[in-house]
Amino acid sequence: MAIGWLMVLQSVPWADVIKNAPKLADGAKKLWDAVAGAPAQPVAASPASDAAPGSPNLAALEARTLALEAAVSDLHNQMFASSELIKALAEQNTQLVQRVEANRVRVVWLSAATGVFLLVAIAAWLR
Repeated sequence: MAIGWLMVLQSVPWADVIKNAPKLADGAKKLWDAVAGAPAQPVAASPASDAAPGSPNLAALEARTLALEAAVSDLHNQMFASSELIKALAEQNTQLVQRVEANRVRVVWLSAATGVFLLVAIAAWLR
C-alpha cells in the first residue's frame, strides 16, 4: 500500500507544482477581488408599458422579474462563497507546496549527511 502512494508521489511533477503555486494563488486573489468588488445590483424597474396596471400579463411579468432577480441574487451569493472557498484552497495549496519543498530540502540534506556518515563508518572499519 505504501509503495502505491510512493509511486503516486513520485509521478507528481513537483517542480511544476511549485512553479505554478504562486500563479494559482494570484488567480484566486484576482477572482476574489472581482467577485467581492462587484456586488449584486438589483435590476431597475422598467417603465410601465401600454398594458393596463391590472392586466394579468403585467402581473405575471412582474412576478417573473422578481423571481429572476431573486435567483440572480442567490447565484451571486453562491459565486461569492465559491470564490471565498477557492481563495482559501489556493492559500492552503501555496502553504502545502512550501512545506513540501522544505521537506524535500531536508531529505536531500539528510541523505547527504547519511552518505557522509556511511563513508566515515566504512573508512573507520577498513582501518
